[in-house]
Amino acid sequence: MDFCSGIGGGRLGLEQCHLKCVGHAEINHEALRTYELFFKDTHNFGDLMRINPNDLPDFDMLVSGFPCQAFSINGKRKGLEDERGTIIYGLIRILKVKQPKCFLLENVKGLIHHKQQETFKTIIKALQEAGYTTYYQILNSTDFQLAQKRERLYIVGFRKDLKHPFHFPLGLANDYYFEDFLDADNECYLDVSNAIFQRYLHNPYNHNRVFLENILTLENAVLDTRQSDLRLYFNVFPTLRTSRHGLFYTQKGKIKRLNAVESLLLQGFPRDLIAKIKNNPNFKESHLLSQAGNAMSVNVIAAIAKQMLKAI
Repeated sequence: MDFCSGIGGGRLGLEQCHLKCVGHAEINHEALRTYELFFKDTHNFGDLMRINPNDLPDFDMLVSGFPCQAFSINGKRKGLEDERGTIIYGLIRILKVKQPKCFLLENVKGLIHHKQQETFKTIIKALQEAGYTTYYQILNSTDFQLAQKRERLYIVGFRKDLKHPFHFPLGLANDYYFEDFLDADNECYLDVSNAIFQRYLHNPYNHNRVFLENILTLENAVLDTRQSDLRLYFNVFPTLRTSRHGLFYTQKGKIKRLNAVESLLLQGFPRDLIAKIKNNPNFKESHLLSQAGNAMSVNVIAAIAKQMLKAI
């Protein structure tokens, strides 16, 4: 079962390990439209906080993110005091009733240190009391053939009657080609005379560290305008986020804005699925960018699931 499914990054990762999805749960209308375009054989059970677990089909594995805004270092960090933080307890309620063999949860790495680890310890204890042996680790998407620095916390659990050992995948740094994540049809060129861009170049925080003349001579340089200054990366993108669309990259002496197709590629979505939404007038670019920023990295989920299958 795929809970808080978004546009299906978790499902795709498990399907790469030859697992079959028996249902999902999502309430965001725009994400649902994308999910239903990507996956035709889908049954949405809606709001997981309203689901009667006994109405769900039997399943062996639960995969889910849970709202990260409550724990993110970029948010207010209210955690379990935030109503959205109770989603984890909705998932635990389902685990207690359905008792699948295992689960895989994803969240921001800031969850570990929220309130001096009090929140994280509370969640782990609740998962263990639901009947599961738990493991957790922070993994970076860039170590799993994706050109994106995306550190996420992954929590894995196995029903306590399953005694096989589990080890997280190791990954391999920089094992990718940057160009594989670019859209040859991307024509979102940045006008370098743009006033906003010029302000980033010349603001006090930059201290003349980044010059336009230098940028245009670089190939596969990535420009991040999220911070007060202009941040520069090479052959890798910083973490995609739901509310940040100010990423650019250099190609052949020009600067392009990262588009939705490229954002989905950076999360491991295959090109045949992306082709369904590319240039589709029924899907807004801004919505797709946000959905990509909220998605799970397919490659990481697949790598973890492969290890999990060895333990069951």
